[in-house]
Amino acid sequence: MRALPVGDGALLVEVASDEEAQALHAELLRRRAEGLLTVREIVPAARTVLLDGLDDPSRLAADLRAWEIPAVVPRAGHVVDIPVRYDGPDLADVAAHWGVAEEEVARIHSGTAFRVAFCGFAPGFGYLTGLPPRYDVPRRATPRTAVPAGSVALAGPYTGVYPRSSPGGWQLIGTTDAVLWDHTRVPAALLSPGTGVRFVPVTPAGPTGPADVPATPAGSA
Repeated sequence: MRALPVGDGALLVEVASDEEAQALHAELLRRRAEGLLTVREIVPAARTVLLDGLDDPSRLAADLRAWEIPAVVPRAGHVVDIPVRYDGPDLADVAAHWGVAEEEVARIHSGTAFRVAFCGFAPGFGYLTGLPPRYDVPRRATPRTAVPAGSVALAGPYTGVYPRSSPGGWQLIGTTDAVLWDHTRVPAALLSPGTGVRFVPVTPAGPTGPADVPATPAGSA
């Protein structure tokens, strides 16, 4: 762990892995909630956590070395369900990379308990972890100039859902009608760091009716 000063009242804490970053983020949130830490913003990333609004950054940097940081424990009852149609254009490529049938990709993915490690790239875009390392997939050799909003995608160890149409090089395995970002909603983002996520398979709509399971913004379970 390395703590770097950022301006007068912030620290950027670097760690060795995304698991360590998630654990540090959870511990910082716990200490702030219990009144043991005064900080305005705690912002996790892949291997860093930014703390802004500290009264004494240098003291916290020294104290961090003595902290015992437990592994992340999933928060019971805080899971967002996202209905997904496993109909993405890269589904066959992902199946081939995993060495399984396309239907098995849907089963494995929907059977995984995900957690939002951090957010970035675009408002509402969460980087979700949970798939074992053997299911890591490379980005596309040639990124798409426009990925449709609601695309469920994989890249490296992460799953993500595109909140709006944008360029992207992730492997697209499905689509959802869930609204990831809505500035009129409180909170505007459906997903936030630490949130549990479950993908629920739905049947694509037919020519005369809707999907078997309504594809609506996910709720908490």
